[in-house]
Amino acid sequence: MISVMLTPNEERKAMSGLGIMREVTENERKNFHRDGAVHLKGVLGSEWNDILEEGLEYSQSNPDGMSAGVDMPLRIDQFPASHSPMLAKLMAESPVAEIVGSVMQVPVRFYMDQMFYKPAGEISQSAWHQDTCYYNVEGHQLVRAWICADPAPREVSLEVVRGSHLWNITYRPPVGMDPESDPEAAHQLEEDFASGKVLIGKEAHEQWTYFDSFMDPSLPSLPEIDRYRDSFEILGWDYSPGDVILFHGNILHSARGGSMLPHPRRAHASLWAGPDVRYIRRRSQSIPDPIALYEEKPRDGQPLSDFPNVFPIVWEPAL
Repeated sequence: MISVMLTPNEERKAMSGLGIMREVTENERKNFHRDGAVHLKGVLGSEWNDILEEGLEYSQSNPDGMSAGVDMPLRIDQFPASHSPMLAKLMAESPVAEIVGSVMQVPVRFYMDQMFYKPAGEISQSAWHQDTCYYNVEGHQLVRAWICADPAPREVSLEVVRGSHLWNITYRPPVGMDPESDPEAAHQLEEDFASGKVLIGKEAHEQWTYFDSFMDPSLPSLPEIDRYRDSFEILGWDYSPGDVILFHGNILHSARGGSMLPHPRRAHASLWAGPDVRYIRRRSQSIPDPIALYEEKPRDGQPLSDFPNVFPIVWEPAL
């Protein structure tokens, strides 16, 4: 396993020599906070896209226990920077943290990353969902940075329900086991949760799928966005390599599908946390905690700043 050695602002710039291609504008910041997402065009240099492509291809060729297929032509890897040298370099040295911090205007910490690899041909749609329900964290300053090694027209790129990050609702994840399918195991889960146990342990890093966890029946079901598409204000973008799409951890989002692409759609999403992000045990947790966090034995409500060795500050505004 590779340790992602994250470093503060000035050290990152000195290490890479490849900074942000342009500054984030005030309008872009306002759009993010109002809409819950923003498309930042041309902020990453082509050198970083080369590193991204190499890192994703390495992960695709070297699956581990955190690599999982789903019911479509799609590979999803959790924490790929922990075993892909180029993705580790991307997280440690690229301007992605600066871009996130520049929009949020707060210090940011790296939480985790994912790979979404869709092969060439007919691109499958990803289900509408929120990110927050999958993780043991909550906060208004939880932000995704989505980048892609390939051109991704809107027909296969990200979409979000504008403003849904402000609804103050956590929905049930769209994948997982129905508690009614195994009442005995579901009852054991409730007992474990009530006793304070972490529902997905460190051992899940050895072998894991989205379908290992029970869905939380106390959470509301997701709205039928595709069925009632005209009832929602949906934002989407044509993506070019070098762009970054930022979106709030609680926003409803999806990736469109059904269109043909002559090349794969290889995407990487990293999750970043501001000062208000705290640890919270969720019954709906589907994705394990970062492996180093298990040794800290976190308690509900603890800010991530309580774990500086696991989540160091990697960017902060200039004084």
